[in-house]
Amino acid sequence: MDKIAVLIPCYNEAKTVGKVVSDFRRALPEAAVYVYDNNSTDHTDEIARAAGAVVRYEHQQGKGNVIRRMFRDIDAQCYIMADGDDTYPAEHARAMAELVLKQGADMVVGDRLSSTYYEENKRPFHNFGNDLVRGCINHLFGSNIRDIMTGYRAFSYQFVKTFPVLSKGFEIETEMTIHAVDKNMRVENHIIDYRDRPEGSVSKLNTYSDGFKVLRTILQLFRNYKPFGFFSLLAAVLAVIALAFFLPVLMEYFRTGLVLKFPTLFVCGFTMLAAIQAFFAGLILSSIVQKNRQDFELALHHASDTYKGLMMKENTNG
Repeated sequence: MDKIAVLIPCYNEAKTVGKVVSDFRRALPEAAVYVYDNNSTDHTDEIARAAGAVVRYEHQQGKGNVIRRMFRDIDAQCYIMADGDDTYPAEHARAMAELVLKQGADMVVGDRLSSTYYEENKRPFHNFGNDLVRGCINHLFGSNIRDIMTGYRAFSYQFVKTFPVLSKGFEIETEMTIHAVDKNMRVENHIIDYRDRPEGSVSKLNTYSDGFKVLRTILQLFRNYKPFGFFSLLAAVLAVIALAFFLPVLMEYFRTGLVLKFPTLFVCGFTMLAAIQAFFAGLILSSIVQKNRQDFELALHHASDTYKGLMMKENTNG
């Protein structure tokens, strides 16, 4: 088991990956630096290996798929995740690791938005998207995470081994954040400096398509993690629609004693039934989610026991 494992997912980062690996090896000389190459065609793997990284491969395309493979393969007391584009300074890694190793944090978020991000980032829609995603998650889940989309994070062993990675692409950071908040894990915000990509380095993140994927992921995770809130809101919307169309029919009946719009009346009735079904679906699913939380706590205890066993083995071998 490594004490600290630096995880760097890469796809065509030949221009920057050598510097990123060297910076992390200098900042954390005791750490093992892993570069997982995701079908690069520009010799990213060769450059990373020459810089001193342990290079492995994930052939399923997408950052989420790479993170899934990393989390399965590597055992460490603390994990540092960073991108290979040289936008995250390695000198912050020590402080982030200590929050995990010495203060018991489960996830440390490298907060770009409280420092230099808005000055360095030249893509205004990225700025807007970061603010939108942060506002949505903090409002829907009652959290206070300052940077949802940052790729610079530190994790505990327990977080990594109990996090079910479902996302395939850049939605992975959103999924990590919501999982940590929902499972009542200890999350710390650590302010970091941010620098834009160097000239010639191209972002793999598409502002619009990946942005919509992130928003869709938030909606899906809100439905999965907070089903009562989601389906109660849906039930309320359906009930308002049903009442809005039913009231004119009712007023006409009081005035004339006749119902002239039977199709509208039928539709209102079915819409109200749908609202009632949605409400009770939320109740049932919330009970299932509560049971899943209990099962997760048991899995967390199991991961903790496994971690202690690995540590005892390390101490014995040492």
